[in-house]
Amino acid sequence: MKDTIEIRWHGRGGQGAKTAALLLADVAFKTGKYVQGFPEYGPERMGAPITAYNRISSEPIRVHSNIYDPQYVVVVDESLIEPVHVTAGLAEDGAIIINTPKTPDEVRPLLKGYKGRVYTLDAKDISLKTLGKNFPNSPMLAAIVAVSGIMEEGPFLEDMRQSYQHKFAKKPEVIEGNMEALKLAFREVMK
Repeated sequence: MKDTIEIRWHGRGGQGAKTAALLLADVAFKTGKYVQGFPEYGPERMGAPITAYNRISSEPIRVHSNIYDPQYVVVVDESLIEPVHVTAGLAEDGAIIINTPKTPDEVRPLLKGYKGRVYTLDAKDISLKTLGKNFPNSPMLAAIVAVSGIMEEGPFLEDMRQSYQHKFAKKPEVIEGNMEALKLAFREVMK
């Protein structure tokens, strides 16, 4: 499938990596794309390493397996860089995005020789500023959209507002904070 983008997410249970992958699938679907968004299930529990995946294509997707050779990797928790081989199978013409206050040059030596593009974003700081709590998934979601070019910022933000309005119908106070987190992440993701 030449026209397919494959993304692998690494996070810890409770950080929202699975939710971000599902939200990305939803917003990409609204643009007319064929999508998959799914977690890899195991003995997940709060704080345990988890993996989630996205496939986004303009053609029907007939593959139903984990993603072993992604174009993009999103690392929601930088403490996973050393114990998990986050760059395994990552295409050199793709990119990795890491939630960290460090610069790409500071984290590159930890990436087991990966030579492709490295982006960083302090999603924790953004979520603390906008939501008052450490919920890194919204900023990391915006970062992967910005880096991959899956969709333009305007339509992405509009679709995300609709998704948040549905998801947080009983907690409307968190909608604006999440929207601000998305906008900041688009501006602050560092190459």
